[in-house]
Amino acid sequence: MSFNGFSHSVMGASHVAKGIVCQDSSAHKVTDRYAIAVVADGHGSKKHFRSNIGSQCAVEATIETIDRFYENPEEFEENLPKNHKMIIRNIERQIIAAWNTKVLKHLEENPVTAVEKKPFTAEEFENINPEQYYGTTLIAAVAGKGFTFGVQIGDGSLVAIFEDGEAIMPMEYEEANPANITSSMCNANAASMFESFYIDDKRLIALFSSTDGLYTSFGSEYDFRDYHVILASQVNSPVLEASVVKNITKRSHFGTEDDISLSCVFDPEFAQEKEELLKEMIERNKKLAAERRAKLHTANF
Repeated sequence: MSFNGFSHSVMGASHVAKGIVCQDSSAHKVTDRYAIAVVADGHGSKKHFRSNIGSQCAVEATIETIDRFYENPEEFEENLPKNHKMIIRNIERQIIAAWNTKVLKHLEENPVTAVEKKPFTAEEFENINPEQYYGTTLIAAVAGKGFTFGVQIGDGSLVAIFEDGEAIMPMEYEEANPANITSSMCNANAASMFESFYIDDKRLIALFSSTDGLYTSFGSEYDFRDYHVILASQVNSPVLEASVVKNITKRSHFGTEDDISLSCVFDPEFAQEKEELLKEMIERNKKLAAERRAKLHTANF
């Protein structure tokens, strides 16, 4: 089994209009034993004024943590299936620890400027914990030999496509927590806010992580999942990455006009083997979408 992948972040129309930097970050890493697809979405509110750096630190912390767990790959591949809950919790804790180290190092090397403090009163600024300057979400997907797992904190989506060609979301899309508080890497109890999943009885075709700007650019979860089946059918196309960038750039002007990040890892040989199945799934999804539209149309009359 060998993996391949891609990752891209584009700026949302609302950020372009306001002159705000892209607060998303994305990355992927492919080795002969495992592949990682990771995205992070820095928070837009005032106190998270370094969230673009926070999201970059989150992506780096995740890849470094997974690499560390794979330092002895045979041992990790043997232990994970037996103790996946405990090991994944440990991975989550270490990602948070690595992220905290990175952002506090950045702060030490780059003290808060007068310009950054300007929007706050002295009292307001005093009440912000330094980690909050860098607040961000995180969605990470890992494909290994014989297993797939993922971790998530905050909103965003993870989509997996296994041997049956169905696009599944093994972790629920979290639009917002009660009182509109999004789980964040910067929360004091961040390590306990993760969601995760682990699957070891299905062979993987493709695995996608995306920030919430992608999900909100679709009319429904059905359309969102169908989009990933189309992408999975095209992973071996030499023009896929260019068309993905073009598409997510276009989508960043829909919905919330938010930044969009999409990261993907896939098994190119298995995707080739399952090409006909994926085409059949696309046709089936088109029919189901037409039926849903017809039902909706009838219900409106």
